[in-house]
Amino acid sequence: MDDLTSAPGSGRPAYVPDNLRGSVPLDSPRTSWPAWTAPLALVAGLAVAVVGALLVDFPALALGVDVSAQHLPDGLQIADTAVQDAGFVLVAVFFARRGGRSAMAWQFGLRPTPLWRAVGWIIWVGVGFVLFSLLWKAVAHPPEEKVLEQIGTGVLSAALTCVVAPIGEEFLFRGYIFTALRNWRGPWTSAVITGLLFGLVHLGSAPLLDLVPLAVLGFALCLLYRRTGSLYPCIALHSLNNSIAFGSLANWNWDWQIPLLMVGALTVIALLAVVLTRLGVISPERPLTT
Repeated sequence: MDDLTSAPGSGRPAYVPDNLRGSVPLDSPRTSWPAWTAPLALVAGLAVAVVGALLVDFPALALGVDVSAQHLPDGLQIADTAVQDAGFVLVAVFFARRGGRSAMAWQFGLRPTPLWRAVGWIIWVGVGFVLFSLLWKAVAHPPEEKVLEQIGTGVLSAALTCVVAPIGEEFLFRGYIFTALRNWRGPWTSAVITGLLFGLVHLGSAPLLDLVPLAVLGFALCLLYRRTGSLYPCIALHSLNNSIAFGSLANWNWDWQIPLLMVGALTVIALLAVVLTRLGVISPERPLTT
């Protein structure tokens, strides 16, 4: 069990669970995860994604499904992306447990934070990112994304984009990579590096010019994580951003379709958090197991 009162190598106190401290700290958790494991975790996550995609695609190819670099059926694309996001979570837990350590849910930011604080910072960060995105589009004129041509616009695609992806990506990038890097250079430099990595990981799935706002979003989510002390607001804002992008690219209307997607995605995420808490997976006192 890691020491809960100090983070070796950081020079600062580590996060102490609420039942030992009596209040929720207004900062993201401190851990003893070495900074050098952050890039390794990202590489490992991408490697798991590639291997997982092969394990999904090869059986389909053997069954006669038309699979090639130029053509990948919507169902397989969805399955490949789901495997990637699941791999992100497993890799983060694996590196957190390096050397026989316990990996606790709170170490990845899965802990409560005051609702008023979460909503307030989500609004501030969200509005700031929207303004930057509008300015960037006006200046750079990036091409429209084609990602929905790969995964489609069905219910499974919406669930993958607005529920699964925000959870998996936040768990790895903010929950592990940013947390590990801040032991090296502090929160600001770590947020910049994490944001750049977050943008680069979308290379190939998004137009080149869109990598800039994605990197800015990754940086902003690190600040949101630090200010609220919880990963839940980051997952929520990530989900809202993806819901708006998904609905816009699918030409859904703002009368009810996009708002329904936003509310529905957040509801599913909240229900998952409740279920995992009831099962004891999300707990400040019990190890998070793979």
